[in-house]
Amino acid sequence: MKNARKMTIHEATASYEDWLGEQIELLPDGLERKHELMRSGPFPFLRATYYRWTQLWAQAPKPVRTAREVLAVGDLHVENFGTWRDAEGRLAWGINDFDEACRQPYTYDLLRLATSARLAVSAGKLQIEPQEADAAILAGYRRGLEAGGRPFILAEQWRALRQLAAARLDRPGKFWKELDELPTVEADRVPASASRALAGLLPTEGLPLRYVHRVAGVGSLGRQRFVAIADWCGGKIAREAKAAARSAFFWSHRGPGEAKELYREILGKAVRCQDPFLAVRRRWIVRRLSPDCTRIELDDLKKEKEANELLHAMGGETANVHLGSATAAALLIDLASRPDDWLHEAVEEMLTAVQADWASWKEPKVAREPAEERSPGS
Repeated sequence: MKNARKMTIHEATASYEDWLGEQIELLPDGLERKHELMRSGPFPFLRATYYRWTQLWAQAPKPVRTAREVLAVGDLHVENFGTWRDAEGRLAWGINDFDEACRQPYTYDLLRLATSARLAVSAGKLQIEPQEADAAILAGYRRGLEAGGRPFILAEQWRALRQLAAARLDRPGKFWKELDELPTVEADRVPASASRALAGLLPTEGLPLRYVHRVAGVGSLGRQRFVAIADWCGGKIAREAKAAARSAFFWSHRGPGEAKELYREILGKAVRCQDPFLAVRRRWIVRRLSPDCTRIELDDLKKEKEANELLHAMGGETANVHLGSATAAALLIDLASRPDDWLHEAVEEMLTAVQADWASWKEPKVAREPAEERSPGS
């Protein structure tokens, strides 16, 4: 592969999609939609281009890149958080996507999360001052470490989060209407491995199923997502299978693959109440879909106080995940050794790199090389 420092964003995108296409079937329409969203603004561009972030990381300040290593989320951003029901039926909240889990310095997740928050502020999605956004994430992370980790259960505590989540949970009709309007996919068009993975998550065997293909997310656009919908005990249920692949980190570093096992490991070790309907089955990530399993939309935040509290909680949840592979004492000692403005300065550097890539990508005169003319792994 061409030296990462010399690759343009167009070359990186073409190379990554070739590499990903060697592992899973890619959907051209989904990739095209992703490319269009990448042009729409720096915030969606960041969400769509985690593969590029794995290259840009080399531009982060050296003290940031040499911090204590943890099992990291990787593709962490402010829209990678949501709700689910735990085994007791309680409403839980936290990080809801570990597709890109990899071993990295703990600063890796904090820097990407803070960079995404700053881009969300610029896009008008978060009402908070830029430096206050950085400070809220870092304060939440430190507090989470000091507590030794603390799962986010919204029933008795976390009033602000519970109120934000409740606004989303009050829209079940819209949720099911959107799924019902998706065109049916014939059962024989669903890969057998996906059908088996979905069946294993259903409450009983032999339910009549309607399959649909769902388009969701930004970074995962282009991957197959099959949803099985059924009527059960007086209401609808749905399960989704999303194609899984190795983290983009292994594309940029060409190392031996640890593959999907990291998804299971990071979930199993994190300080959190597990989602009993989330699993990795061979090459599919399967989960329950319902109005209870949803993202808190940034557009729903109307006040600066709400944005501050949400970012503080995101920092705390990041600590919950990191505590699965490192001690609180080790991480707190490292944090204490850093200057107060380390995160802010690192974010400024990464913002410059991301915005330069976005400016290059959105330029209409730049023509991308057709997929069929690319050589695999170029």
